Amino acid sequence: MDNKRVRVGLAGFGIVGSGVVKILLENAEEIKTRTGVSLELACVVDSDLNRPRPVSLPTGLLTADLRRLINDSSIDIGIELIGGTGFARQLHHQLLESGKHVVTANKALLAEHGPELYSAARAAKKCIAFEASCCGGMPIISAIRTGLAANRITALYGILNGTCNYILSNMTQRNMDFASALRQAQDKGYAEANPKLDINGSDSAHKLTILGSLAFGCEIPFDSVYIEGIEGIGIEDIQHGLEMGYVIKLLAIGQRDAQGKISLRVHPSFISKNTPLARVSGPFNAVSIFGHAVGNTLYFGRGAGMMPTASAVVADLIEVALGNSQTLFDNMRWTPQAQARARLSDIGCINSRFYIKVMAKDKPGVVAAYGKILGDHNISISGALQHEGRGPDNSVPVVITTHPTQQKNMVAALDQFQKLDVVCGKPVCIRIVDIPEDSE
Repeated sequence: MDNKRVRVGLAGFGIVGSGVVKILLENAEEIKTRTGVSLELACVVDSDLNRPRPVSLPTGLLTADLRRLINDSSIDIGIELIGGTGFARQLHHQLLESGKHVVTANKALLAEHGPELYSAARAAKKCIAFEASCCGGMPIISAIRTGLAANRITALYGILNGTCNYILSNMTQRNMDFASALRQAQDKGYAEANPKLDINGSDSAHKLTILGSLAFGCEIPFDSVYIEGIEGIGIEDIQHGLEMGYVIKLLAIGQRDAQGKISLRVHPSFISKNTPLARVSGPFNAVSIFGHAVGNTLYFGRGAGMMPTASAVVADLIEVALGNSQTLFDNMRWTPQAQARARLSDIGCINSRFYIKVMAKDKPGVVAAYGKILGDHNISISGALQHEGRGPDNSVPVVITTHPTQQKNMVAALDQFQKLDVVCGKPVCIRIVDIPEDSE
């Protein structure tokens, strides 16, 4: 590869693809001055040649013929921005087999088929660069792979989905219900017309699979990540949490315990309003990473959008062109999936504190009944909250917080709660996550 002139081809001329084109066309000279690399856009492939886009291409670059990208041996790097795990997977293999490095923002593809594609890249003596797959313009992949390489990472806590964070921020700060907050997110372009993968936690889980694999040095199957979304979060529970000093976030959590067992999970979490992550508002992302040497490090930025994600894609192009990505990729080693599964903690055995809300009939002995069930399952109460007022069937909300207990204990207790004749409806259960403070 000529270090002064590198030809790139792009597949996927959507929102992010338009941003990449904009940077390559408008910022070419500054990139060349700063890096010594001239990035030349050779072709742009898209199935729709006529839809309006926020950037204009020079004549002759746009095509619907993917063979123009795959078969052109003068193209050094192929950028895959089409998304999905079907056709994109085939395209990665074709690009690698044709002698091209690959740059991608496809988190779902790497989370579900990463090891297969990495093996194909090594066989072709090429690399896959994927900074843009997690957290948009926030360089979290680089931070883990290089900036924290001297550390044994023990934990990461992340707000990895801007759509969910925007929705929960509006519910918290503006007292909006879930449906109204979602509609506003869609109106502002923060949520897709079909927001399912965002609000059900899958998007965060894809990113956590990638980040966790890098942080803990092992192949982590996507289907081993525990996932809960935010669809069931109610405004009353958010307000109760605020009264007790907590803010709710959709957290992606990766932890390694003293025995080396790893857990990855995505779920709504109450966290102390005094923690830095609690102050991350709107569509922003943030990740807190704990290393044995560096302590706690915090990364913050725009996790999605045309230009932030495009910035990460072009950064990867530069790193590939300079040869840095190939070196990092060649040395990216982790425990194989077969062994990694044995090291993963079962979600039922993970300790957590819990927030529980039950709608209880206003009768004597109700609190005693709750306390007995919790005690029978080795769960200790740390606090309680009850307001005057009436709900359906003359019920009142009773809120309980617990000391740490295993999830399987809580599941069993909740099952018993629902069998009580004084309980109306299904209890609400939300984890309380105590993010450790950095200390000497």
